[in-house]
Amino acid sequence: MKPIRPMMLAGACAAAAITAGTAKPAVAQVQDPVPLSSYRDDTHMRWFSFENADGAKGRGGMENRGAKGHAFDSLPAGQSVTLAHVNGAGTVRRIWMTIDDRSPERRRNLWIEMYWDGASKPAVSVPLGDFFMQGEGPVKPMENALVASPEGRSFESFIPMPFRKSAKIVLVNKGNKDLTAVFYDVDITKQDSQPDDALYFHAYWHRQNRTKLGEPFQVLPHVTGHGRYLGTYVAEVTNPDYGNSWFGEGELKVYLDGDDRYPTLVGTGTEDLIGAGYGQGEFINRYTGAPVANLRSRQQTFYRLHIPDPIYFADDIRVDLPQIGGAPRQDFLRMQKAGVPIKPITVDPGGRAKFIKLFEQKNTKPVGDPETPNGWVNFFREDDVAAVAYYYLDRPGGDVEGS
Repeated sequence: MKPIRPMMLAGACAAAAITAGTAKPAVAQVQDPVPLSSYRDDTHMRWFSFENADGAKGRGGMENRGAKGHAFDSLPAGQSVTLAHVNGAGTVRRIWMTIDDRSPERRRNLWIEMYWDGASKPAVSVPLGDFFMQGEGPVKPMENALVASPEGRSFESFIPMPFRKSAKIVLVNKGNKDLTAVFYDVDITKQDSQPDDALYFHAYWHRQNRTKLGEPFQVLPHVTGHGRYLGTYVAEVTNPDYGNSWFGEGELKVYLDGDDRYPTLVGTGTEDLIGAGYGQGEFINRYTGAPVANLRSRQQTFYRLHIPDPIYFADDIRVDLPQIGGAPRQDFLRMQKAGVPIKPITVDPGGRAKFIKLFEQKNTKPVGDPETPNGWVNFFREDDVAAVAYYYLDRPGGDVEGS
């Protein structure tokens, strides 16, 4: 495979905002406005749970005469429950949840939805497991800058989510089985107002059970407005037709502010995107990671969070991930002969001078031609891919193209 230059990441998690007072607002980074040693008389913490569904002052834990009468509830199939609904301005600071059934199927048919300022469309509508970066395999103990599962039995988020008029968070059971038990906390600070430059948190989920050969997987369809792209989580089940060949040659492409055919930002492969190289094993870091890398089950999950390296957009954004794999030439030819859906794009015999670009160079011979040298062949492939795009936007409603 190819060499890369790993990037060292550093920084602290911060919400995104825009700088007010300009014709085309520039996007800036805003830290938590409340220092640890300060007191704010205009900021009030409220915890929402089944023990205090309204988050009301002096009304928590009233059932069973205050002796833990309603710590959990059940959620029948096809129904939903409102986890928090608050009017006025504030910020969601933390979401924590655990459920009695944490199977992969359950994590995909439970959905979390978030509505800001009375919008009719949710800004977040994502399967529970994928939102908390637990889309495939068993729930893994993990913690990064946005989400956590301390012992692999719960789901936790510390993503700051500001709102001006109202917030509503809903859990939906889209499966055909009742959920016996769900416990949760939604922690919200209420305040008199939000600064003019505060942005709204959004998350978009997309899955293709089988990607189309040569067509990029859309992590985030075209979104207009200004904001900040916060990061990407991908959960993939590789196609057994390709054996154990490498799946991660796809380059993440971020199209910004009018980009058309080609993007402004482009990576060099999934393992490079998350700070690894020459393969992708299991690891969990603050801004990059691969919680699941299981060749036997063909499950792969990975994430990249753009917190110390922010991605701002002033007009629009789109994010793609082409599904590209790689294998030695002889393995490629065996798959091609077996009728596996595959389309070669480059051959690397070793060294840049001998590198063959099959889509660009004239008089290029087919990969199977005897005169084509042996080497590493990159190729388009088809797999089961799902992804969550996390971002901040200048409006509350979810109106992503194609949603």
